[in-house]
Parts: sequence; C-alpha cells; structure tokens
Amino acid sequence: MQLENLKTKFLGRNTIYYSEIDSTQAEIWRLVDKGNITNGTLIFTDIQNKGIGTHGRVWHTDEKGNIAFSFFIQPDCNIENLDGLTKEIANIIVNILKRQYGITLNIKEPNDIVYNNKKIGGILTQTRVICEKVKYLVIGIGINTVKENFTEDIKNIATSIKKEFGIDVDVKQFIVEFCNVFEKIIIERIGN
Repeated sequence: MQLENLKTKFLGRNTIYYSEIDSTQAEIWRLVDKGNITNGTLIFTDIQNKGIGTHGRVWHTDEKGNIAFSFFIQPDCNIENLDGLTKEIANIIVNILKRQYGITLNIKEPNDIVYNNKKIGGILTQTRVICEKVKYLVIGIGINTVKENFTEDIKNIATSIKKEFGIDVDVKQFIVEFCNVFEKIIIERIGN
C-alpha cells in the first residue's frame, strides 16, 4: 500500500501495511535484525495488540482509524545530532493537526501530545549505536484519533481527537504530511 502525494526522497517510499500486528516498532526491529529493511521504510497498521509505549508501557491501538506507524532511518551520525529530536517530532505533529484541522494540542515534554492534561498521542524514539555512531533510528508515533473506549486504568488520563473535537483525521494524509516535513529536518541533522 503506497502513500500518495509524498514529496520525500526516501522516507515512506517503502511502506508496509498491516491490518493488525503486535507492534509496528517491534516489526521494524525484527526486519533490522534480519537485514531485510531499507532506509526510510515505514510500517503502519490499523490495530496494534502490543504497541510499545515509553518505559515499557503498552500503547493501546485497538480500534481502526487511529494513527499507528513506525519508520526506520540509517543516520550514521553522532548521537548529539539527534538531541531534541523527539520534541521536534512532537512539534511537527501539533503543527500538522493545527494546520489541517484547526485544533490546538500541547506537548508534555519530551514525547506526549496532550489536550486538557489528557494524553492523545506519544512518540517512541529508539536507536542502536555502533562505534559511537547512531546506525539505526526507529521512531514510532501513536495518536488516538477515533478511540472512544478507554480502559479503567487510563480513562481519566487519555482521550482522542474525535472525543474532544468531533473531527475525523485522514490517517494517510497525516502520515504523508509528517513524512514530507520530517524528512527535511532529519536530512539537515544528519547531513545526507
């Protein structure tokens, strides 16, 4: 399944879609370990049954229509080049949603997207460093766009765009816009 209107050189040019998977992040690392992945590969899904959040938490993507994707980059750069990258990604997400849908969300640093102190989205950034160079960068993004039902343990701290604003987000359009903006930033940082 290809993404239309991409203006990128490499990010999102190779996409893999699953209707359901354990975790887009875990799938990328499996492909890395098999040596079967190209720079810029993006994996997205409708449903994750074991999505990875920060600090080993689970990210629930159990209804179709939410945003859940991860992508792979081979930066081959010093770790310092990636300082503040997660916050920059959060800014991109907030700006896209403001521009496309007129909604204002906030960032709870470093990696949460929130509205009225309730979490709407999150970013997971993972790297593998070899000989003091970041060889592999895997970034996962999850945004509750349509999720209505939250489990007891998170219902008071999580929400969705649909629940708060009554807006339907076009998932593919969001991913394309994200790739178009983010690729320019990552190229500047790693010098490719």
